[in-house]
Amino acid sequence: MYIIAVYDVGEKRVVKMLKLCRQYLNWIQNSVFEGALTEVQLKELIYRSKEIMIEEEDSFIIFSSREQKWMEKQVIGKEKNDLDNFL
Repeated sequence: MYIIAVYDVGEKRVVKMLKLCRQYLNWIQNSVFEGALTEVQLKELIYRSKEIMIEEEDSFIIFSSREQKWMEKQVIGKEKNDLDNFL
């Protein structure tokens, strides 16, 4: 499935969440990531994020679709991380 993930965590936990999300998804900008994951990978990402977060203070929002082709992406302005540069 195709995932867009956004987090908003306390300053002390930002680096840990960034590193975690980069293990599973492609960085888009600031705390926004996208990519294809299996259901098992998604469950693992959620489980590991809960170990980092303080659920009363932080948030982790996941948008999912069966396939990337069902999601339309429109970038206004400069795209911070162009995924087309991969070899």
